[in-house]
Amino acid sequence: MTEEMSPIDKAKFVAAKRAADFVEDGMRVGLGTGSTAAWLVRCLGEQVRDHGLRIRGVPTSTRTAELARAVGIEVITLDEAKWLDLTIDGADEFDGDLNLIKGGGGALLQEKIVATASDQMIVIADIGKEVEHLGAFPLPIEVIPFGLQTTQALVEETLISMDVLGRDSTLRMNGDQAFVTDEGNHILDLHLKRIGNPRQLALVLNQMPGVVENGLFVDICDKVVIGFGDGRVEVRDINEGTVAQDRIDFPEADNLFSDLAD
Repeated sequence: MTEEMSPIDKAKFVAAKRAADFVEDGMRVGLGTGSTAAWLVRCLGEQVRDHGLRIRGVPTSTRTAELARAVGIEVITLDEAKWLDLTIDGADEFDGDLNLIKGGGGALLQEKIVATASDQMIVIADIGKEVEHLGAFPLPIEVIPFGLQTTQALVEETLISMDVLGRDSTLRMNGDQAFVTDEGNHILDLHLKRIGNPRQLALVLNQMPGVVENGLFVDICDKVVIGFGDGRVEVRDINEGTVAQDRIDFPEADNLFSDLAD
């Protein structure tokens, strides 16, 4: 299988594999959404199946829930869990302060709710997701369908006073229809190029009528596990101020990851 994996796929896999080591027996775990998070779910499923790991997972999207059940992880709701020991999720971008842009998969609302209801959040990412300043990746915001064009115009007008380089926004599409989130809302992608003050922007966006939530995760992430295409892994802990290096072996050809597609 490793011959068929791209360097980015290998980086995602080793990050997920290393992050799975932080999950302990009996934990209530938030399960993220996206291609890197899918690797994590498969890694945890392997531990459940082959090593008797007992966990309860709270997925952040319907597709993550389906995958978790398929690999044998017990799935519960956040209301059933009440509070989580740990959430592990991917990111579209992260900076040196472990501020994030998330929502490329359209699940930012559930992802933020689950992450903030956890004792700890760990982000798993390939090295290409690290940036000096957030904003090259379009910032998603979830908006209600009612008054969509009015909300979009208000957002663009508000961005004039923000520390950003771009102010264009686009409605995310799914074919010829507007993309619909699990909560029945839409996504506006803000093409900001560079975000000078993520905390300020997050607060301002969430004060706007029609905006449900934004994809800026500020002061939420505790650790980032960064994967490299050669199997190296780096773990950065923002609270402890530590950086640890590791290396993960790639799996053999026949294994439970062989049917995973991004």
